[in-house]
Amino acid sequence: MEIWPAIDLLGGKCVRLQQGDYDRKTVFSDIPSKMAQQWVSQAADRLHLVDLDGARDGEWINEQVVRDIVSSVDVPCQLGGGVRDEQTISKMLDAGLSRLVVGTQAIKRPDWFRSMCEKYPNKLALGIDAKGGLVATDGWLEVSEVTAIDLARQFVDLPIDAIIYTDIAKDGMLQGPNFEAMQQMSDAVEIPVIASGGVTTAADVSQLTDAGLAGCIIGRSLYEGQLELAEALAAAAS
Repeated sequence: MEIWPAIDLLGGKCVRLQQGDYDRKTVFSDIPSKMAQQWVSQAADRLHLVDLDGARDGEWINEQVVRDIVSSVDVPCQLGGGVRDEQTISKMLDAGLSRLVVGTQAIKRPDWFRSMCEKYPNKLALGIDAKGGLVATDGWLEVSEVTAIDLARQFVDLPIDAIIYTDIAKDGMLQGPNFEAMQQMSDAVEIPVIASGGVTTAADVSQLTDAGLAGCIIGRSLYEGQLELAEALAAAAS
């Protein structure tokens, strides 16, 4: 199973939010590229980047910071947040990002998302962020009436590289993932599912591995030392 250390960007800094609340943030680094280098030096072979400003404002806000990260490490980096139009997709891919996570526009403009998946095959991931099983959009500020699994099933025929499935209630809370929801999503579609939100211990990683998840994104527990990256990598490989 893939392990994706998370680097969340807000105001050019590496932060973590609790349950997606922009007012409940902790700053972990003023220089995100150095944080990226730290994870890679500890054997991370991929990184998950989030432009929190972009997710909220609908455009690529932390562009230079992302470019600095991508140029400072030699591992695949995926990015979510602010991916709302084709011009941004093209610019982000040209910057060296390996995969882009599209969330808000997939639910608001499904026909556009379909066309982008077909134009950029296996370069886009579907980002599904859920509260109580319902899809949230616009940096988690709005909650729709669409269920996470129903949204995923709309796009199973497309060349999507992965589904990034986040349980907002668990995100940043260090209380473990929503295993039931992750298992249900993994069982519902054949697209690889990457779990996000609440991964706190090596046992969490092992349980997600056993559940058939393709990967998991780990944030706060790594930053606060509750989980060592080496432990997570070992659990994912076992």
